[in-house]
Amino acid sequence: MLSSDKADLILHPIRLRILQAFIGDRHLSARQLCEILPDVPQATLYRHFHKLTHAGILTVVEERPIRGTVEKLYRLQAQNTELSPDELAALSRDDHQRYFTIFIATLLTDFERYLQRDDLDLDRDGVGYRQVALYLNQAELDQLSQALHEALKPFLKKKHSQQRRRFLLSSILMPGD
Repeated sequence: MLSSDKADLILHPIRLRILQAFIGDRHLSARQLCEILPDVPQATLYRHFHKLTHAGILTVVEERPIRGTVEKLYRLQAQNTELSPDELAALSRDDHQRYFTIFIATLLTDFERYLQRDDLDLDRDGVGYRQVALYLNQAELDQLSQALHEALKPFLKKKHSQQRRRFLLSSILMPGD
């Protein structure tokens, strides 16, 4: 798949929300996905869901017989959603602008959805948004990236349970000059 095709597939507003629903090694059926994304029309959801399964980004992990039919459970193949440094370099500036805009719009939609909750409590929920300036050389930037990755590793392995709530952590790092 060409890098722009892969990016177009992943960085579509509805498909990005579908992929977000699977983050955390969740196994979901199409029916469950409809329940998670009730604001997306079912036909639209199925169309985008099919594109992701056809591309191998979502794969079947289990089939369960339910009332005379078979319900398939899918999981995200996260390695198929990442763009390599070469794929990123092959994208045009306009491509990057478009994909970043979709990323930010999806982030804004997630935050707007959070603000609509009846039990809104930013402090309890750990909600925050901030920006800091860091002065780093390349080695320090690499060290920061590795440290953040290592800090997140044990938390990324945690599975969904009755005692855990799902949180989204989004990050953007770019030169500030």
